[in-house]
Amino acid sequence: MSFTQKAANGRIEVEEPEKEVRAVERSFNTEGLCDPDLHYMVRLDERLYKIKKLLVDRGKYFVINRGRQYGKTTTLRALEGYLKEDYFVISMDFQLLSASNFEEESRFVAAFTRYLTACVREGEIFEDFPEAEVAALEELIDQPSDRPYDMGEMFIRISRFCRKSPKPVVMMIDEVDSASNNQVFLDFLAMLRGYYLERKTRPGFYSVILAGVYDIKNLKLKIRPESEHKFNSPWNIAAKFPIDMSFSVGDISSMLREYEEDNGTGMDVERVAEYIYEYTSGYPYLVSYICKCLDEEILGAEGFEDMGDVWSREGIGEAVKILLKETTPLFDSMVKQLDLYKDLKEMIEEILYQGKRVLYSPDAKAINIGMMFGLLQERGGQVLVANRIFEMRLLNMFITEESINSRTYERGERDRNQFITDTGLDMERVLVKFVEYFTDVYSDNDEKFVEAYGRKFFLLYLKPIINGVGNYYLEAQTRDAKRTDVVVDYLGEQFVVELKIWHGNEYKERGEEQLTGYLDYFRLDKGYMVSFNFNKKKVPGVNVIQVGKKTIVEAVV
Repeated sequence: MSFTQKAANGRIEVEEPEKEVRAVERSFNTEGLCDPDLHYMVRLDERLYKIKKLLVDRGKYFVINRGRQYGKTTTLRALEGYLKEDYFVISMDFQLLSASNFEEESRFVAAFTRYLTACVREGEIFEDFPEAEVAALEELIDQPSDRPYDMGEMFIRISRFCRKSPKPVVMMIDEVDSASNNQVFLDFLAMLRGYYLERKTRPGFYSVILAGVYDIKNLKLKIRPESEHKFNSPWNIAAKFPIDMSFSVGDISSMLREYEEDNGTGMDVERVAEYIYEYTSGYPYLVSYICKCLDEEILGAEGFEDMGDVWSREGIGEAVKILLKETTPLFDSMVKQLDLYKDLKEMIEEILYQGKRVLYSPDAKAINIGMMFGLLQERGGQVLVANRIFEMRLLNMFITEESINSRTYERGERDRNQFITDTGLDMERVLVKFVEYFTDVYSDNDEKFVEAYGRKFFLLYLKPIINGVGNYYLEAQTRDAKRTDVVVDYLGEQFVVELKIWHGNEYKERGEEQLTGYLDYFRLDKGYMVSFNFNKKKVPGVNVIQVGKKTIVEAVV
């Protein structure tokens, strides 16, 4: 590297030439914080504007609680920069405090003020603070052994600090879950609440933002699930957080458009965004994973020789197949919560297997917990599994659990080779053999038994046949207590199979019309139907019928 010297006013100045700036190749990110300079990501401008306008500017205390890997930390970091012109923002992460810091009040006071004052001294407007107020806080770090400082003393000094601040002080705390399983944290929340209620006479933080999976009102569930009734919420002053954190089709499109400008794949951006949304319902981590997989893993595999092939419905299906085989923190958390909350697991099984309609109620514990963890969503007053990928993963888990002692699964595994042809999967033969098996084993069971377990048995029979090569999911839009559409994807070929509880010929005809409409959506000419029929005069077997221009293979069991 060379330098240029020049004379100026009798002095020699050394001028360093401009350093060459290397462009960083951006990628999709699924690990930790997203950075727009390094990663393709959804623009947060509108989300940040709404948070500031509706909540922070109004001095609200609130919680950003969403499921794991929902973009909470990325949103907080972006919000910190967005607010700093109008506010002094103190951003903390409770993961950086040890568990021992929350065991005793005095230890928490020392650890919290150490963290707080470090943030203040590193802040851009620190020079505008009176040194005395910062020093008063720092006194709490080294406490006298005979009279340790308590939470009340800490908040008195925080109040003086906020009063002297040149800008309103906003406190953001990420990962509150890491600290929320003890009483000290609840006492901290209660103190924040007290100063919020007395804010006209006792200044405190102008706005407080907490982020984590658990809603603060449900912390009592985390602390002592068996005796939750003994605890009242310390956070009943919190405003509702009305911001949708999921990605819309438009959000995904804008992100893909940036990627397309850099890479020129030739993809149909809008169509690809819609396909990704169909699987993810906009869950941020799932969207990013699929995109990352398409960008880094699939190219070069059979059928995906160029990027145009990769960024397609078929490529997305392949990415989903890879994802479903992965062990991720998100899926690990899902399994953990279902183990902890058996009522939630039972409800999801009934939704998936039986098509049970569960009406939304915010007072139902299982529903409340499921939505808090991001496993469920409410749509039109009904509770549904949050997205298609979760449905597929949960079905795989349930079926794996059932398969250990399932004669039906064993039979499907034994029959498997009969259905695999040179061209793919012979779904008609699958139906023929399932009718034979079901009629032989379960024909003597009553109507209630078949309604509860019939569709489960078909899925158990089908799973080992397509295992490792294909996947299936249940279509939420058509699922109810009487009808469920299963969409099977096998080597890029799709099969729509309607699982139907027979309730008379009129309902049968309506079901056929509904199925043909769904076939139109998938641009298919042939569909399949499994009808669990309780008519004593029924004739079990498989028939091929024509409905308009569509062919339907109907199995009666």
